[in-house]
Amino acid sequence: MQPDNNITSCQRCAVQALCLSGLSGPELAQVDALVSARHTVPRGAPLTHAGIHSVSLHAIRNGAVKTCTTSANGRNQITGFHLAGELVGLERIGAPSPYSHTVALTDCEICDLPYHRLEELSRTVPPLQRLIHRLMSREIIHKGRQILLLGSMQAKERLASFLCDLGQRLHLRGHSHTELVLHMSREELASYLGIKLETVSRVFAALVEQQVIEVRRRRVRVLDHGVLHRLAGAHQNHNNCVTNLKSRSCG
Repeated sequence: MQPDNNITSCQRCAVQALCLSGLSGPELAQVDALVSARHTVPRGAPLTHAGIHSVSLHAIRNGAVKTCTTSANGRNQITGFHLAGELVGLERIGAPSPYSHTVALTDCEICDLPYHRLEELSRTVPPLQRLIHRLMSREIIHKGRQILLLGSMQAKERLASFLCDLGQRLHLRGHSHTELVLHMSREELASYLGIKLETVSRVFAALVEQQVIEVRRRRVRVLDHGVLHRLAGAHQNHNNCVTNLKSRSCG
């Protein structure tokens, strides 16, 4: 990780409406003063390491990261992909995680927020306290969504749900929800979806044949949102509710 003094402050950050939604100018300035480091992380480098106690949340200023879990027998599972404007590290606060770690999928700009100082400030700044509660709630929702994804959906439904969710998250960031860039490899996507690599390739091919999507390397263009949403089913309805909540909190 290399310190980067060129990374902008919270007040001027393009994604602060997502990262620190609901805070006023003076409150943003107080949070900005807590940032212990702003640095760049190259693609493939770790943000956090398994077994090390975390004392900070990591705000993604730019780029994308993945969170991974390694079981006691050494088996790896990707548990999340995170974009600019999101914070990672909540699951590690309070105790070391012997199996969880976070890795940059792209070159990233990261801001570190010491959690104990953030928690102290939240006692006197109610909007910040509410923000922390929302972040914790989103983490719980994400875990529940992952359980649903892995436990009750077919392979095509899993991929459709992922593409719909990614499109919505990109839309919140001012990007197209039909032109998707997959920063993860097919192997990483297979790990997250809990299916085999060959199955991911087969489902992509089926969706292309049905003219639901177009695929060019890591770029996916959604051609038929109606079909994609129907494939995502009830899980997609749940995602819409989460997105609507996020949109209201950013207003």
